[in-house]
Amino acid sequence: MKIVIVGGVAGGATAAARIRRLDERAEIVVFERSGYISYANCGLPYYIGDTITDPEELTLQTPESFFLRFRVDMKVRHEVTAIHPEKKSVSVRNLETGEVFEEAYDKLILSPGAKPAQPRLPGVGIDKLFTLRTVEDTFCIKEYINRHHPRSAVLAGGGFIGLELAENLRELGLEVTIVQRPRQLMNPFDADMASFIHSKMRERGVKLALGYTVEGFVEKDGGVDVLLKDNGPLHGDMVVLAIGVTPDTALAKEAGLELGLKGSIVVNDRMETSVPDIYAAGDAVLVKHYVTGQDALISLAGPANKQGRIIADNICGGDSRYPGSQGSSVIKVFDMTAAVTGINETNARRAGLDVDSVILSPMSHAGYYPGGKAMTMKVVFEKGTYRLLGAQIVGYQGVDKRIDVLATAIHAGMKATQLKDLDLAYAPPYSSAKDPVNMAGFMIDNIARGVVKQWHLEDMDRLPRDGSVILLDTRTVGEYSRGHIEGFQNIPVDELRERLDEVEQGKPVYVICQSGLRSYIASRILEGNGYEAYNFSGGFRFYDAVMNDRGLIERVTACGMDQ
Repeated sequence: MKIVIVGGVAGGATAAARIRRLDERAEIVVFERSGYISYANCGLPYYIGDTITDPEELTLQTPESFFLRFRVDMKVRHEVTAIHPEKKSVSVRNLETGEVFEEAYDKLILSPGAKPAQPRLPGVGIDKLFTLRTVEDTFCIKEYINRHHPRSAVLAGGGFIGLELAENLRELGLEVTIVQRPRQLMNPFDADMASFIHSKMRERGVKLALGYTVEGFVEKDGGVDVLLKDNGPLHGDMVVLAIGVTPDTALAKEAGLELGLKGSIVVNDRMETSVPDIYAAGDAVLVKHYVTGQDALISLAGPANKQGRIIADNICGGDSRYPGSQGSSVIKVFDMTAAVTGINETNARRAGLDVDSVILSPMSHAGYYPGGKAMTMKVVFEKGTYRLLGAQIVGYQGVDKRIDVLATAIHAGMKATQLKDLDLAYAPPYSSAKDPVNMAGFMIDNIARGVVKQWHLEDMDRLPRDGSVILLDTRTVGEYSRGHIEGFQNIPVDELRERLDEVEQGKPVYVICQSGLRSYIASRILEGNGYEAYNFSGGFRFYDAVMNDRGLIERVTACGMDQ
Protein backbone atom coordinates (compact mmCIF):
# COMPACT_ATOMS: atom_id res chain seq x y z
CA MET A 1 0.00 0.00 0.00
CA LYS A 2 1.31 3.43 -0.97
CA ILE A 3 0.25 6.50 1.00
CA VAL A 4 0.95 10.01 -0.25
CA ILE A 5 0.64 12.84 2.27
CA VAL A 6 0.36 16.52 1.32
CA GLY A 7 1.81 18.55 4.19
CA GLY A 8 4.46 17.51 6.68
CA VAL A 9 3.42 19.48 9.76
CA ALA A 10 1.11 18.43 12.63
CA GLY A 11 -1.57 16.21 11.06
CA GLY A 12 0.57 15.05 8.14
CA ALA A 13 3.62 14.13 10.19
CA THR A 14 1.50 12.44 12.86
CA ALA A 15 -0.32 10.37 10.25
CA ALA A 16 2.95 9.30 8.67
CA ALA A 17 4.49 8.17 11.95
CA ARG A 18 1.33 6.37 13.07
CA ILE A 19 0.96 4.52 9.75
CA ARG A 20 4.51 3.29 10.05
CA ARG A 21 3.91 2.07 13.60
CA LEU A 22 0.87 0.14 12.36
CA ASP A 23 2.23 -1.08 9.03
CA GLU A 24 5.94 -1.74 8.58
CA ARG A 25 5.53 -2.47 4.87
CA ALA A 26 3.55 0.57 3.75
CA GLU A 27 5.24 2.98 1.33
CA ILE A 28 4.83 6.50 2.70
CA VAL A 29 5.76 9.68 0.81
CA VAL A 30 5.24 13.16 2.26
CA PHE A 31 5.40 16.34 0.17
CA GLU A 32 6.00 19.53 2.15
CA ARG A 33 6.01 22.88 0.36
CA SER A 34 8.24 24.62 2.90
CA GLY A 35 11.75 23.61 3.85
CA TYR A 36 10.74 22.23 7.23
CA ILE A 37 8.64 19.42 8.64
CA SER A 38 7.04 18.78 12.01
CA TYR A 39 7.76 22.27 13.25
CA ALA A 40 6.18 23.99 16.23
CA ASN A 41 3.98 26.81 14.88
CA CYS A 42 3.15 27.90 18.40
CA GLY A 43 6.82 28.45 19.21
CA LEU A 44 7.55 30.80 16.31
CA PRO A 45 6.85 34.12 18.14
CA TYR A 46 9.15 33.05 20.97
CA TYR A 47 12.06 32.67 18.57
CA ILE A 48 11.47 36.23 17.37
CA GLY A 49 11.54 37.41 20.99
CA ASP A 50 14.73 35.46 21.85
CA THR A 51 13.01 33.21 24.37
CA ILE A 52 13.98 30.39 22.02
CA THR A 53 17.45 31.15 20.68
CA ASP A 54 18.36 28.03 18.72
CA PRO A 55 16.47 27.82 15.40
CA GLU A 56 16.86 24.04 15.41
CA GLU A 57 14.61 23.93 18.48
CA LEU A 58 11.68 24.99 16.28
CA THR A 59 11.75 21.73 14.33
CA LEU A 60 10.84 18.57 16.19
CA GLN A 61 12.15 16.40 13.33
CA THR A 62 14.20 16.84 10.17
CA PRO A 63 13.58 14.91 6.95
CA GLU A 64 16.71 12.91 7.74
CA SER A 65 15.76 12.06 11.33
CA PHE A 66 12.21 11.18 10.29
CA PHE A 67 13.49 8.81 7.62
CA LEU A 68 16.02 7.26 9.98
CA ARG A 69 13.35 6.41 12.54
CA PHE A 70 10.26 5.77 10.41
CA ARG A 71 11.54 5.13 6.88
CA VAL A 72 9.20 7.78 5.57
CA ASP A 73 10.32 9.68 2.46
CA MET A 74 9.97 13.34 3.47
CA LYS A 75 10.31 15.52 0.39
CA VAL A 76 10.60 19.17 1.47
CA ARG A 77 10.44 22.05 -1.00
CA HIS A 78 8.05 19.96 -3.06
CA GLU A 79 4.65 21.46 -3.88
CA VAL A 80 1.68 19.34 -4.91
CA THR A 81 0.05 21.31 -7.71
CA ALA A 82 -2.89 19.06 -8.62
CA ILE A 83 -4.82 16.01 -7.49
CA HIS A 84 -6.11 13.51 -10.05
CA PRO A 85 -8.66 11.33 -8.23
CA GLU A 86 -9.59 9.46 -11.38
CA LYS A 87 -5.95 8.34 -11.86
CA LYS A 88 -5.17 8.23 -8.10
CA SER A 89 -2.12 10.43 -8.55
CA VAL A 90 -0.87 13.91 -7.72
CA SER A 91 1.22 16.35 -9.73
CA VAL A 92 4.29 17.62 -7.89
CA ARG A 93 6.79 20.41 -8.54
CA ASN A 94 10.27 20.35 -7.04
CA LEU A 95 10.64 23.96 -5.98
CA GLU A 96 14.43 23.80 -6.04
CA THR A 97 14.95 22.23 -9.48
CA GLY A 98 11.68 23.06 -11.22
CA GLU A 99 11.12 19.38 -12.08
CA VAL A 100 7.46 18.40 -12.44
CA PHE A 101 6.30 14.81 -12.01
CA GLU A 102 3.33 12.65 -11.04
CA GLU A 103 3.17 10.45 -7.95
CA ALA A 104 0.64 7.61 -7.71
CA TYR A 105 -1.14 6.70 -4.48
CA ASP A 106 -3.42 4.10 -3.00
CA LYS A 107 -4.46 6.45 -0.20
CA LEU A 108 -4.05 10.23 -0.16
CA ILE A 109 -3.94 12.37 2.98
CA LEU A 110 -4.41 16.14 2.70
CA SER A 111 -2.91 18.16 5.52
CA PRO A 112 -2.21 21.51 3.81
CA GLY A 113 -3.07 23.56 6.89
CA ALA A 114 -4.21 27.14 6.66
CA LYS A 115 -2.70 30.29 5.25
CA PRO A 116 -2.63 33.77 6.78
CA ALA A 117 -5.68 35.75 5.76
CA GLN A 118 -4.53 38.25 3.15
CA PRO A 119 -7.09 41.01 2.74
CA ARG A 120 -7.31 42.57 -0.71
CA LEU A 121 -6.12 45.95 0.45
CA PRO A 122 -3.81 48.50 -1.16
CA GLY A 123 -0.18 48.00 -0.16
CA VAL A 124 -0.42 44.38 1.00
CA GLY A 125 2.73 43.43 -0.96
CA ILE A 126 5.16 45.98 0.47
CA ASP A 127 8.35 44.58 1.93
CA LYS A 128 7.93 45.91 5.47
CA LEU A 129 4.64 44.05 5.86
CA PHE A 130 4.92 40.49 7.14
CA THR A 131 2.83 37.46 8.01
CA LEU A 132 3.77 34.76 10.53
CA ARG A 133 2.83 31.17 9.76
CA THR A 134 5.92 29.19 8.74
CA VAL A 135 9.50 28.84 9.91
CA GLU A 136 10.55 30.83 6.85
CA ASP A 137 8.20 33.66 7.89
CA THR A 138 9.82 33.62 11.32
CA PHE A 139 13.34 33.84 9.96
CA CYS A 140 12.28 36.65 7.64
CA ILE A 141 10.87 38.74 10.52
CA LYS A 142 13.84 37.97 12.76
CA GLU A 143 16.34 38.89 10.04
CA TYR A 144 14.53 42.18 9.40
CA ILE A 145 14.59 43.06 13.10
CA ASN A 146 18.27 42.15 13.47
CA ARG A 147 19.28 44.08 10.36
CA HIS A 148 17.09 47.18 10.56
CA HIS A 149 16.46 47.52 14.33
CA PRO A 150 12.88 48.81 14.05
CA ARG A 151 11.61 50.81 16.98
CA SER A 152 7.89 50.26 16.44
CA ALA A 153 5.50 47.69 15.04
CA VAL A 154 1.81 47.63 14.23
CA LEU A 155 0.10 44.26 14.45
CA ALA A 156 -3.16 43.87 12.56
CA GLY A 157 -5.06 41.26 14.54
CA GLY A 158 -5.54 40.38 18.19
CA GLY A 159 -5.74 36.59 18.26
CA PHE A 160 -3.19 34.07 19.51
CA ILE A 161 -0.41 35.00 17.09
CA GLY A 162 -1.02 38.73 17.51
CA LEU A 163 -0.80 38.59 21.31
CA GLU A 164 2.21 36.27 21.41
CA LEU A 165 4.05 38.38 18.87
CA ALA A 166 3.15 41.60 20.70
CA GLU A 167 4.65 40.22 23.90
CA ASN A 168 7.83 39.11 22.19
CA LEU A 169 8.32 42.36 20.30
CA ARG A 170 7.83 44.28 23.55
CA GLU A 171 10.51 42.08 25.14
CA LEU A 172 12.83 43.27 22.35
CA GLY A 173 12.01 46.89 23.24
CA LEU A 174 9.72 47.79 20.32
CA GLU A 175 6.70 50.02 20.69
CA VAL A 176 3.74 47.84 19.73
CA THR A 177 0.21 48.71 18.68
CA ILE A 178 -2.50 46.13 18.00
CA VAL A 179 -5.27 47.25 15.68
CA GLN A 180 -8.35 45.30 14.69
CA ARG A 181 -12.03 45.72 13.82
CA PRO A 182 -13.51 43.77 16.78
CA ARG A 183 -13.61 45.78 20.00
CA GLN A 184 -11.87 43.05 21.97
CA LEU A 185 -8.82 40.83 21.75
CA MET A 186 -9.11 37.04 21.74
CA ASN A 187 -12.58 36.29 20.40
CA PRO A 188 -12.79 32.85 22.08
CA PHE A 189 -13.31 34.87 25.29
CA ASP A 190 -16.36 36.89 26.18
CA ALA A 191 -15.79 40.64 26.10
CA ASP A 192 -16.00 40.91 29.89
CA MET A 193 -13.25 38.32 30.39
CA ALA A 194 -11.15 39.87 27.63
CA SER A 195 -11.05 43.05 29.77
CA PHE A 196 -8.43 41.42 31.99
CA ILE A 197 -6.29 40.60 28.95
CA HIS A 198 -6.62 44.19 27.72
CA SER A 199 -5.51 45.49 31.10
CA LYS A 200 -2.38 43.32 31.11
CA MET A 201 -1.44 44.34 27.58
CA ARG A 202 -1.79 48.02 28.41
CA GLU A 203 0.12 47.53 31.66
CA ARG A 204 3.03 46.16 29.62
CA GLY A 205 2.96 49.06 27.17
CA VAL A 206 1.03 47.56 24.26
CA LYS A 207 -1.30 50.11 22.69
CA LEU A 208 -4.72 48.84 21.70
CA ALA A 209 -6.67 50.29 18.78
CA LEU A 210 -9.86 48.24 18.99
CA GLY A 211 -12.87 48.82 16.78
CA TYR A 212 -10.84 50.21 13.87
CA THR A 213 -11.03 48.96 10.27
CA VAL A 214 -7.77 48.70 8.33
CA GLU A 215 -8.14 49.97 4.75
CA GLY A 216 -4.61 49.76 3.37
CA PHE A 217 -0.89 50.25 3.81
CA VAL A 218 1.47 52.92 2.50
CA GLU A 219 5.25 53.13 2.81
CA LYS A 220 6.15 56.37 4.52
CA ASP A 221 9.10 57.86 6.44
CA GLY A 222 11.05 54.60 6.27
CA GLY A 223 8.16 52.61 7.69
CA VAL A 224 4.51 51.85 7.00
CA ASP A 225 1.34 53.86 7.51
CA VAL A 226 -1.62 51.63 8.37
CA LEU A 227 -4.64 53.39 6.89
CA LEU A 228 -7.79 53.29 9.02
CA LYS A 229 -11.38 53.91 8.05
CA ASP A 230 -12.64 57.29 9.34
CA ASN A 231 -9.42 57.83 11.34
CA GLY A 232 -5.85 58.98 10.88
CA PRO A 233 -3.19 56.38 10.09
CA LEU A 234 -1.09 54.37 12.50
CA HIS A 235 2.63 54.39 11.75
CA GLY A 236 5.10 51.59 12.42
CA ASP A 237 8.59 50.73 11.28
CA MET A 238 7.14 47.31 10.43
CA VAL A 239 3.67 45.76 10.21
CA VAL A 240 2.59 42.16 10.78
CA LEU A 241 -0.73 40.85 9.48
CA ALA A 242 -2.15 38.50 12.11
CA ILE A 243 -5.84 38.78 11.30
CA GLY A 244 -6.40 35.05 11.25
CA VAL A 245 -6.08 32.16 8.83
CA THR A 246 -8.16 30.59 6.09
CA PRO A 247 -8.12 26.94 4.99
CA ASP A 248 -5.53 26.34 2.26
CA THR A 249 -7.76 24.23 0.04
CA ALA A 250 -7.22 25.32 -3.57
CA LEU A 251 -6.02 21.79 -4.43
CA ALA A 252 -9.11 20.20 -2.91
CA LYS A 253 -11.42 22.61 -4.73
CA GLU A 254 -9.80 21.97 -8.10
CA ALA A 255 -10.02 18.21 -7.52
CA GLY A 256 -13.76 18.44 -6.90
CA LEU A 257 -13.80 17.61 -3.18
CA GLU A 258 -16.82 18.85 -1.25
CA LEU A 259 -16.06 22.10 0.55
CA GLY A 260 -17.78 23.86 3.44
CA LEU A 261 -17.38 26.92 5.63
CA LYS A 262 -14.75 29.34 4.23
CA GLY A 263 -13.72 26.76 1.66
CA SER A 264 -12.78 24.11 4.24
CA ILE A 265 -12.70 20.43 3.30
CA VAL A 266 -15.79 18.50 4.37
CA VAL A 267 -14.94 15.22 6.13
CA ASN A 268 -16.90 12.62 8.07
CA ASP A 269 -15.95 11.44 11.55
CA ARG A 270 -13.43 8.99 10.00
CA MET A 271 -11.74 12.05 8.39
CA GLU A 272 -12.74 10.79 4.91
CA THR A 273 -13.45 13.40 2.24
CA SER A 274 -16.21 13.17 -0.36
CA VAL A 275 -13.79 11.38 -2.74
CA PRO A 276 -12.88 7.74 -2.00
CA ASP A 277 -9.39 7.03 -0.64
CA ILE A 278 -8.73 10.72 0.11
CA TYR A 279 -8.55 11.81 3.74
CA ALA A 280 -7.95 15.25 5.27
CA ALA A 281 -6.83 16.63 8.61
CA GLY A 282 -5.83 19.81 10.40
CA ASP A 283 -6.61 23.46 9.88
CA ALA A 284 -8.01 22.85 6.39
CA VAL A 285 -10.94 20.66 7.46
CA LEU A 286 -14.46 21.44 8.62
CA VAL A 287 -15.23 19.92 12.01
CA LYS A 288 -18.21 19.68 14.31
CA HIS A 289 -18.00 21.68 17.51
CA TYR A 290 -18.07 19.18 20.34
CA VAL A 291 -20.46 21.28 22.45
CA THR A 292 -22.92 22.63 19.89
CA GLY A 293 -22.61 20.06 17.12
CA GLN A 294 -22.46 22.92 14.62
CA ASP A 295 -19.93 23.28 11.81
CA ALA A 296 -16.74 24.96 12.97
CA LEU A 297 -13.20 25.86 11.94
CA ILE A 298 -10.81 25.36 14.85
CA SER A 299 -7.15 25.87 14.01
CA LEU A 300 -5.27 24.23 16.87
CA ALA A 301 -2.38 21.78 16.99
CA GLY A 302 -4.06 19.29 19.32
CA PRO A 303 -7.03 18.50 17.05
CA ALA A 304 -4.76 18.30 13.98
CA ASN A 305 -2.55 15.70 15.63
CA LYS A 306 -5.55 13.63 16.78
CA GLN A 307 -7.05 13.74 13.30
CA GLY A 308 -3.79 12.55 11.74
CA ARG A 309 -3.75 9.59 14.10
CA ILE A 310 -7.39 8.74 13.30
CA ILE A 311 -6.66 8.75 9.57
CA ALA A 312 -3.71 6.43 10.08
CA ASP A 313 -5.82 4.03 12.11
CA ASN A 314 -8.51 3.91 9.44
CA ILE A 315 -6.09 3.49 6.54
CA CYS A 316 -4.53 0.58 8.39
CA GLY A 317 -7.83 -1.24 8.89
CA GLY A 318 -9.11 0.29 12.12
CA ASP A 319 -12.26 2.25 12.82
CA SER A 320 -11.31 5.42 14.70
CA ARG A 321 -13.72 8.34 14.92
CA TYR A 322 -13.24 12.05 15.59
CA PRO A 323 -15.83 13.29 18.10
CA GLY A 324 -15.45 16.99 17.31
CA SER A 325 -13.33 19.91 18.46
CA GLN A 326 -13.82 21.63 21.78
CA GLY A 327 -11.47 24.58 21.27
CA SER A 328 -9.46 24.12 24.47
CA SER A 329 -6.56 26.58 24.40
CA VAL A 330 -4.23 28.54 26.61
CA ILE A 331 -2.02 31.56 26.04
CA LYS A 332 0.74 33.30 27.96
CA VAL A 333 0.12 37.05 28.22
CA PHE A 334 3.38 38.35 29.69
CA ASP A 335 3.28 37.01 33.28
CA MET A 336 -0.42 36.19 33.08
CA THR A 337 -2.22 33.13 31.69
CA ALA A 338 -5.54 33.06 29.84
CA ALA A 339 -7.33 29.84 28.93
CA VAL A 340 -10.64 28.76 27.42
CA THR A 341 -12.56 25.61 26.59
CA GLY A 342 -15.95 24.85 25.04
CA ILE A 343 -18.01 27.84 23.96
CA ASN A 344 -18.29 31.25 25.54
CA GLU A 345 -21.54 32.86 26.60
CA THR A 346 -21.73 35.06 23.51
CA ASN A 347 -21.47 32.16 21.07
CA ALA A 348 -23.77 29.99 23.16
CA ARG A 349 -26.51 32.59 22.82
CA ARG A 350 -25.82 32.90 19.09
CA ALA A 351 -26.25 29.13 18.86
CA GLY A 352 -29.72 29.53 20.33
CA LEU A 353 -28.91 28.11 23.76
CA ASP A 354 -30.55 29.39 26.94
CA VAL A 355 -27.52 29.93 29.15
CA ASP A 356 -26.33 31.28 32.46
CA SER A 357 -22.89 31.66 33.98
CA VAL A 358 -21.07 32.06 37.25
CA ILE A 359 -18.07 34.31 37.75
CA LEU A 360 -15.71 33.82 40.67
CA SER A 361 -12.29 35.02 41.77
CA PRO A 362 -10.65 32.19 43.75
CA MET A 363 -7.03 32.10 44.87
CA SER A 364 -4.61 29.87 42.97
CA HIS A 365 -3.84 28.01 46.19
CA ALA A 366 -4.59 28.12 49.89
CA GLY A 367 -4.80 31.71 51.10
CA TYR A 368 -2.58 31.11 54.11
CA TYR A 369 0.26 29.77 51.97
CA PRO A 370 2.46 32.59 50.59
CA GLY A 371 2.35 33.63 46.96
CA GLY A 372 -1.24 32.92 46.05
CA LYS A 373 -2.87 35.09 43.37
CA ALA A 374 -6.48 35.52 42.37
CA MET A 375 -7.78 34.16 39.10
CA THR A 376 -11.05 35.10 37.42
CA MET A 377 -13.19 32.18 36.25
CA LYS A 378 -16.32 32.24 34.13
CA VAL A 379 -18.20 28.96 33.78
CA VAL A 380 -21.04 28.79 31.26
CA PHE A 381 -23.89 26.28 31.50
CA GLU A 382 -27.31 25.64 30.01
CA LYS A 383 -30.31 26.69 32.05
CA GLY A 384 -32.64 23.92 33.08
CA THR A 385 -30.37 21.02 32.10
CA TYR A 386 -27.21 22.47 33.74
CA ARG A 387 -25.19 21.03 30.87
CA LEU A 388 -21.63 22.33 31.10
CA LEU A 389 -20.91 24.37 27.96
CA GLY A 390 -17.64 26.22 28.45
CA ALA A 391 -15.23 28.02 30.72
CA GLN A 392 -12.77 30.90 30.62
CA ILE A 393 -10.04 31.62 33.15
CA VAL A 394 -7.62 34.54 33.41
CA GLY A 395 -4.98 34.62 36.13
CA TYR A 396 -1.54 33.38 37.05
CA GLN A 397 -0.58 30.06 38.65
CA GLY A 398 -2.92 27.12 38.19
CA VAL A 399 -5.00 28.48 35.33
CA ASP A 400 -3.92 25.76 32.93
CA LYS A 401 -4.73 22.86 35.22
CA ARG A 402 -8.20 24.22 36.06
CA ILE A 403 -9.10 24.69 32.39
CA ASP A 404 -7.96 21.13 31.70
CA VAL A 405 -10.21 19.80 34.46
CA LEU A 406 -13.13 21.75 33.02
CA ALA A 407 -12.32 20.60 29.48
CA THR A 408 -12.34 17.00 30.68
CA ALA A 409 -15.66 17.53 32.45
CA ILE A 410 -17.22 18.93 29.25
CA HIS A 411 -15.89 16.01 27.19
CA ALA A 412 -17.28 13.57 29.74
CA GLY A 413 -20.73 15.15 29.47
CA MET A 414 -20.82 16.19 33.12
CA LYS A 415 -23.41 18.61 34.39
CA ALA A 416 -22.11 21.86 35.80
CA THR A 417 -23.56 20.95 39.18
CA GLN A 418 -21.34 17.84 39.28
CA LEU A 419 -18.19 19.94 39.40
CA LYS A 420 -18.72 20.11 43.15
CA ASP A 421 -18.20 16.34 43.36
CA LEU A 422 -14.81 16.15 41.64
CA ASP A 423 -12.09 14.76 43.90
CA LEU A 424 -9.16 17.03 43.07
CA ALA A 425 -5.66 17.03 44.56
CA TYR A 426 -4.99 19.45 47.40
CA ALA A 427 -1.92 20.68 49.20
CA PRO A 428 -1.46 24.30 50.32
CA PRO A 429 1.17 25.22 47.67
CA TYR A 430 -1.09 23.99 44.84
CA SER A 431 -4.74 24.42 45.68
CA SER A 432 -7.32 24.87 48.39
CA ALA A 433 -9.40 22.21 50.11
CA LYS A 434 -12.23 23.68 48.04
CA ASP A 435 -10.59 23.81 44.62
CA PRO A 436 -11.69 26.64 42.31
CA VAL A 437 -13.39 24.09 40.06
CA ASN A 438 -15.28 22.72 43.07
CA MET A 439 -16.22 26.28 44.06
CA ALA A 440 -17.77 26.87 40.63
CA GLY A 441 -19.74 23.66 41.13
CA PHE A 442 -20.93 24.75 44.58
CA MET A 443 -22.14 28.05 43.13
CA ILE A 444 -24.02 26.42 40.25
CA ASP A 445 -25.51 23.84 42.62
CA ASN A 446 -26.80 26.69 44.80
CA ILE A 447 -28.47 28.22 41.75
CA ALA A 448 -30.00 24.88 40.78
CA ARG A 449 -31.36 24.40 44.30
CA GLY A 450 -32.73 27.93 44.53
CA VAL A 451 -30.37 28.79 47.38
CA VAL A 452 -29.13 31.86 45.53
CA LYS A 453 -30.44 34.08 42.75
CA GLN A 454 -27.99 36.03 40.58
CA TRP A 455 -27.89 39.27 38.72
CA HIS A 456 -25.30 40.09 36.06
CA LEU A 457 -23.38 43.00 34.66
CA GLU A 458 -25.77 43.34 31.72
CA ASP A 459 -28.59 43.89 34.25
CA MET A 460 -26.88 46.95 35.74
CA ASP A 461 -28.33 49.55 33.39
CA ARG A 462 -31.80 48.01 33.73
CA LEU A 463 -31.93 48.33 37.51
CA PRO A 464 -34.52 50.95 38.45
CA ARG A 465 -33.14 53.90 40.39
CA ASP A 466 -36.54 55.11 41.57
CA GLY A 467 -36.45 53.46 44.99
CA SER A 468 -38.48 50.42 43.93
CA VAL A 469 -35.47 48.15 44.59
CA ILE A 470 -32.74 48.24 47.21
CA LEU A 471 -29.12 48.47 45.97
CA LEU A 472 -26.74 47.20 48.64
CA ASP A 473 -22.93 47.14 48.79
CA THR A 474 -21.74 44.83 51.57
CA ARG A 475 -18.02 45.62 51.49
CA THR A 476 -16.20 47.43 54.26
CA VAL A 477 -16.50 51.18 54.64
CA GLY A 478 -12.91 51.56 53.42
CA GLU A 479 -13.49 49.52 50.29
CA TYR A 480 -16.68 51.41 49.55
CA SER A 481 -14.98 54.79 49.95
CA ARG A 482 -12.26 53.81 47.44
CA GLY A 483 -14.83 53.21 44.73
CA HIS A 484 -18.45 52.15 44.43
CA ILE A 485 -21.41 52.14 42.06
CA GLU A 486 -23.62 55.19 42.23
CA GLY A 487 -26.86 54.52 44.06
CA PHE A 488 -25.65 51.62 46.22
CA GLN A 489 -25.89 52.08 49.97
CA ASN A 490 -23.14 50.56 52.09
CA ILE A 491 -23.80 48.12 54.93
CA PRO A 492 -20.83 45.81 55.62
CA VAL A 493 -21.92 42.18 55.72
CA ASP A 494 -20.74 41.71 59.31
CA GLU A 495 -23.06 44.53 60.42
CA LEU A 496 -26.04 43.53 58.29
CA ARG A 497 -28.03 41.54 60.89
CA GLU A 498 -27.91 44.44 63.32
CA ARG A 499 -28.84 46.98 60.63
CA LEU A 500 -31.67 45.19 58.84
CA ASP A 501 -34.00 48.02 59.84
CA GLU A 502 -32.10 50.16 57.27
CA VAL A 503 -33.17 47.79 54.49
CA GLU A 504 -36.80 48.41 53.57
CA GLN A 505 -38.97 45.30 53.60
CA GLY A 506 -41.01 44.29 50.58
CA LYS A 507 -38.49 45.41 47.95
CA PRO A 508 -36.03 43.21 46.02
CA VAL A 509 -32.45 43.68 47.21
CA TYR A 510 -29.59 43.64 44.70
CA VAL A 511 -26.37 42.90 46.55
CA ILE A 512 -22.71 43.35 45.61
CA CYS A 513 -19.34 42.89 47.33
CA GLN A 514 -15.73 42.68 46.13
CA SER A 515 -15.75 39.14 44.70
CA GLY A 516 -19.24 37.74 45.24
CA LEU A 517 -18.60 35.79 48.46
CA ARG A 518 -19.65 38.33 51.06
CA SER A 519 -22.65 39.38 48.98
CA TYR A 520 -23.68 35.71 48.80
CA ILE A 521 -23.55 35.53 52.60
CA ALA A 522 -25.50 38.78 52.79
CA SER A 523 -28.10 37.37 50.38
CA ARG A 524 -28.58 34.36 52.63
CA ILE A 525 -28.98 36.63 55.67
CA LEU A 526 -31.56 38.68 53.81
CA GLU A 527 -33.44 35.63 52.51
CA GLY A 528 -33.47 34.20 56.02
CA ASN A 529 -35.15 37.37 57.21
CA GLY A 530 -37.88 37.48 54.59
CA TYR A 531 -36.25 39.52 51.84
CA GLU A 532 -35.91 38.69 48.14
CA ALA A 533 -32.19 38.99 47.42
CA TYR A 534 -30.05 38.80 44.27
CA ASN A 535 -26.27 38.32 44.33
CA PHE A 536 -24.05 40.08 41.77
CA SER A 537 -22.02 37.63 39.67
CA GLY A 538 -18.34 38.53 39.78
CA GLY A 539 -18.31 41.25 42.41
CA PHE A 540 -17.10 44.84 42.30
CA ARG A 541 -13.58 43.73 41.26
CA PHE A 542 -15.02 42.23 38.09
CA TYR A 543 -17.39 45.16 37.50
CA ASP A 544 -14.59 47.70 37.91
CA ALA A 545 -12.23 45.89 35.51
CA VAL A 546 -14.86 45.56 32.79
CA MET A 547 -16.18 49.10 33.09
CA ASN A 548 -12.70 50.64 33.14
CA ASP A 549 -11.84 48.73 29.99
CA ARG A 550 -15.03 49.78 28.25
CA GLY A 551 -14.37 53.37 29.20
CA LEU A 552 -10.85 53.26 27.78
CA ILE A 553 -12.06 51.75 24.50
CA GLU A 554 -14.78 54.40 24.21
CA ARG A 555 -12.31 57.24 24.89
CA VAL A 556 -9.81 55.91 22.36
CA THR A 557 -12.57 55.52 19.79
CA ALA A 558 -13.81 59.05 20.40
CA CYS A 559 -10.45 60.82 20.69
CA GLY A 560 -8.05 58.68 18.65
CA MET A 561 -5.10 56.55 19.67
CA ASP A 562 -2.64 57.95 22.20
CA GLN A 563 0.25 57.67 19.77
